[in-house]
Amino acid sequence: MGILSISSMAISQVKSIYDFKVEDVTGKEFDMATLKGKKILIVNVASKCGLTPQYKELEELYQEYKEDDFIIIGFPSRDFLGQEFEKNSDIQEFCSLNYGVSFPIMSRISVKGKNQAPIYKWLTQKSENGIMNSKVGWNFQKYMISEEGKLIDFVKPKESPKSEKIMLWLKTKNLL
Repeated sequence: MGILSISSMAISQVKSIYDFKVEDVTGKEFDMATLKGKKILIVNVASKCGLTPQYKELEELYQEYKEDDFIIIGFPSRDFLGQEFEKNSDIQEFCSLNYGVSFPIMSRISVKGKNQAPIYKWLTQKSENGIMNSKVGWNFQKYMISEEGKLIDFVKPKESPKSEKIMLWLKTKNLL
């Protein structure tokens, strides 16, 4: 009974994505709790990466499923060879002009290392999310979050935003 109590207590302390407030690319607070009931795809993005053309597929995916309680959140990062602009205004302009991005882009953050943003600690550490450990391998790693704010899985950077795993997740009603 003691082990069960400890396990239950540990599970109840696990956060959901809704516990986070982040800053959008314009400097305004963005409360993740406003996304309750939506499937969320979180992607660490970069403007000067070989994978940057994925913005096109991300925007197509967003346009196709946004009416089905789905949203994409982009988190720019310079963690991989400094492949992102330094200024948020440059990031915003690049995304808009080059790819017509209409899904929310947040302020530039660190997705790994000692300066890792709290939301990425949650995404990558089982002790935080209660599901799995992962390592952000490169720009454009995609994390799938359920309608209840729980981490479901992730897709590696080189995999398409329209990969079989993501498409199946989008078309499946959450059973949690």
